[in-house]
Amino acid sequence: MVQTVTKYYSFEEYLTYQDHTDLKYELVNGELVIMPPASGIHALILRFLFKLWESEIDRLGLKWLVMPANIGIRTARNKARIPDLVILTETQKEELKNLNSAVLESAPLLAVEIVSPGNPEDDYRYKRSEYAVREIPEYWIIDPSAKKISVLILVNGFYEVTEFTENMSIISPLFPELTLTVEQILNP
Repeated sequence: MVQTVTKYYSFEEYLTYQDHTDLKYELVNGELVIMPPASGIHALILRFLFKLWESEIDRLGLKWLVMPANIGIRTARNKARIPDLVILTETQKEELKNLNSAVLESAPLLAVEIVSPGNPEDDYRYKRSEYAVREIPEYWIIDPSAKKISVLILVNGFYEVTEFTENMSIISPLFPELTLTVEQILNP
């Protein structure tokens, strides 16, 4: 019987890891976990929200930055996640210029995960608890299969969740003036 040995990486090793491919990895309890390619609807939702929020940030004259799926967030000692979308502060934007690896140690203003059909527990359970510990103030879980969007707001260290479906208007503390429905996001 052949046994394979799993290699465990420290956070510092993760920051410098290169396999000379285009694959993206998250660090979960010291193990590298390949992020699967996005589905078509996933990519369309991501593009829609990116453009929408970038436009709203410009309209409001804010110096925030919307970044799609290429900024990591350290969530624990040997954990780093790469949300589908994050909104960064001006300070974090400047911080990125000096990082050798695009993994922040501070919490973005907002993180978005678009649920993949094969592993919904990652977004609903594991990332939820990791993002709460990291103190990300607002976390969206967009679930195309369930046709709902969950907006989680951090209150005293725990997320309070509001679920939105169909033509419900989404309420976001970060973008209180933005009028947006679940239907608009799920059918970009």
